[in-house]
Amino acid sequence: MIPTRRSLISGAAAASGLILGAPAVVRAQPKTFSWKMTNAYGPGSPFYVQGPGSPTDFCKKVEEMSGGRLKIQHFAAGELIPALEGFDAVSKGTVEMNAANAYFWAGKVPAAQYFTTVPFGMNTQGMNAWLYHGGGLKLWHELYAERGLIAFPMGNTGVQMTGWFRKPIESIKDFDGLKMRIPGLAGKVYSELGVAVRLLPGGEIFPALERGVIDAAEFVGPYQDRRLGLQKAAKYYYTTGWHEPTNVTELMINKKAWDSLPKDLQAVVQAAAMACNTESHAWCEAVNADALADLVANHGVKAQPLPADVIAKLKTVTADTLEGLAKADPATRKVHDAFMAFRKKHESWAGVSEKTFLSL
Repeated sequence: MIPTRRSLISGAAAASGLILGAPAVVRAQPKTFSWKMTNAYGPGSPFYVQGPGSPTDFCKKVEEMSGGRLKIQHFAAGELIPALEGFDAVSKGTVEMNAANAYFWAGKVPAAQYFTTVPFGMNTQGMNAWLYHGGGLKLWHELYAERGLIAFPMGNTGVQMTGWFRKPIESIKDFDGLKMRIPGLAGKVYSELGVAVRLLPGGEIFPALERGVIDAAEFVGPYQDRRLGLQKAAKYYYTTGWHEPTNVTELMINKKAWDSLPKDLQAVVQAAAMACNTESHAWCEAVNADALADLVANHGVKAQPLPADVIAKLKTVTADTLEGLAKADPATRKVHDAFMAFRKKHESWAGVSEKTFLSL
């Protein structure tokens, strides 16, 4: 039978009715997350709080890359919790994230110090190679797992300055009895030489140095140190950087919170952290030269390397100190051996690449 015009219209109307009568398909909206990040450093701190590749920049990157699905509210030190309480806050789930340096947790997890820097260890290139492609990040995760944490590198200052001294260092004996602000494994080394080690937040360094509460202090490098005004409290600025050939900013995350994120948001967090790791280091490299030149030319600062015999002694004491720490703790032994094995391999390449080029 040939359908008539009327039957075609009726059929179309019937079909239309079926479509109109069908229940509407409702697409579920992607779940959104609102997190908090605390910080070990005070409000306004370049690199550590604000600026290119900083924690606040990281928060912005994550929100933009996730299309607003993950928003992170940042709190500098003292705005939500005190400077060095981030470890417990994240472990307990009080906040989801914290930005700091892993060597601040030496009293809780001695092996964590290796994920910030190691005296006479690897430079930034070597450290990144170990973390991302040499098993370092896997070890970091293993170390933190039983504490309900996970961590990623989120920044790097590059090699740091040895520090500021009120009096010159002419021999190894000048360290005996010195009171110095110095964190991490280097603090253990200095302790072996008779230094009274102090761990102070950045904002407390200048007043302590100015008043003579401490005789010396290490912070970061020319740009950051000048901002704190350390040149007003001491004039001897040593440049060797033996104690921190690199310095990793730690992004610490509560493991349960991390596991609650879908895989694409986990990828966003990791990508943003890696971007900040690269960008922050590039920023430090860009600003330190001018700052050092200004300190020397306009502030009477005497920038110089430590004497060769002092460096030689520091190297020997460092090796003994690190070995002693490794013997005392199985977790530290595991991380120490892995770090040193990769360092040896990386140095074999750096010796024919970077070192050769820099000596031209």
